Amino acid sequence: MTSIPVPVDDLRPTPAVGVVCIRGEEVLLIRRGTPPKLGEWSIPGGRIEPGEAAKVAALRELKEETSVEAELVGLLDVVDAVFNNRAGDLITRHYVLIDYAARWQAGEPVAGDDAAEARFFHQSELGSLELWSETRKIIQKGFELLSE
Repeated sequence: MTSIPVPVDDLRPTPAVGVVCIRGEEVLLIRRGTPPKLGEWSIPGGRIEPGEAAKVAALRELKEETSVEAELVGLLDVVDAVFNNRAGDLITRHYVLIDYAARWQAGEPVAGDDAAEARFFHQSELGSLELWSETRKIIQKGFELLSE
């Protein structure tokens, strides 16, 4: 395995959560208002605070970014998101993303916290959106889990 140099202050991966919130045949997405992936659509989520349980963080981030409440129904996957500088020779960020499926309970999406926009998308609309390949996979897993 080849190792890429890492800045001293970013040596440790950052634990974070993501939530695939399903309402019928729709999934809740946010347009990112901060880097990384500024301006792209993604699932709501963010960093786990020190001492905070991952499930608690998932519901907190969902509420902070979208004003929506949901019930977590299961763990979908744990995904590494590693970002390099433009030259590709330096790791600038490494997140360990713990992604959950959730069933919508209440509230209409309102962008908050670091989300520029929040809304539900029907499954049929997802093909036209610019989404990270891992996000597409996680969303599909969420629909599959909630359809069982």
